[in-house]
Amino acid sequence: MAEKVHGKLGHVMANPAAAAKLLSLSGLFAVYKPKGPTSANVLNQLKEKLLAEAGIQKCARKRKKQILKIGHGGTLDSAAAGVLVVGIGKGTKMLSSILAGSKKYMAIGELGKATDTLDATGKVTEEKPYDQITKEDLERVLQKFTGDIMQVPPLYSALKRDGQRLSSLMKKGEAVEAKPARPVMVYSLSLQNFQPPLFTLDVECGGGFYVRSLVSDIGKELSSCANVQELTRTKQGPFTLEEHALHEDKWTIDEIAQSLEHCMSLLAVEPSLKKLKTEHSEESTVNCEDK
Repeated sequence: MAEKVHGKLGHVMANPAAAAKLLSLSGLFAVYKPKGPTSANVLNQLKEKLLAEAGIQKCARKRKKQILKIGHGGTLDSAAAGVLVVGIGKGTKMLSSILAGSKKYMAIGELGKATDTLDATGKVTEEKPYDQITKEDLERVLQKFTGDIMQVPPLYSALKRDGQRLSSLMKKGEAVEAKPARPVMVYSLSLQNFQPPLFTLDVECGGGFYVRSLVSDIGKELSSCANVQELTRTKQGPFTLEEHALHEDKWTIDEIAQSLEHCMSLLAVEPSLKKLKTEHSEESTVNCEDK
């Protein structure tokens, strides 16, 4: 049985070797966020699993000092799934740079219905006919949303007013004004499937982009309305859903150590991330809205 020792921050360590390896981890890797929990919930679950494996017990009197520095870059909605990039150790300093890179999404939209959240979790606020919309109509409209465009963020979002998330204010019943339209980049946008009222889009975009706003705007451009039924982030920066996103059964110290080696080697060939190792950003973790 491993002897319990006390770390320098007052934490009890039942497995010093595993704890040492965990605390030596540094860099960026990706995990799979399932549909349901918030991005913060997923991060907390990951952190708890790693601390438990390392046998690190929190000391109640040392709440302010975090023994394991960990954060995520680019919030996914609770209803969304896919790639969530995680920074650990000094990797938390790299998260702001990851946010500036491109992301890819697969979105299933529904024509004919608008909701207050712009997705399937919200209340239906409007219904309009969609039978007149053809595949050709939709493909033609997509061209208007490619390249440098202006986009109004959703009211239900993690953007803040007076330090509080707009989504939290909305849920409290407070009046919230829409944020002004802002420039965003859409690198590519294509129609993958069209079976009215549903349609499937493949989107590659830059930072600060909202797929929910895109789908809603497409519905309006077609003289109808639309909301997002399903949303999956398939890529963020160089990290893809198929190759790099660790599912929960892989959330172990050894698996993450291996993933860090592989993922950090990708950063050297990602054009927008070449300066990651020399850039210095805020010490705090970055949990920015970006979907």
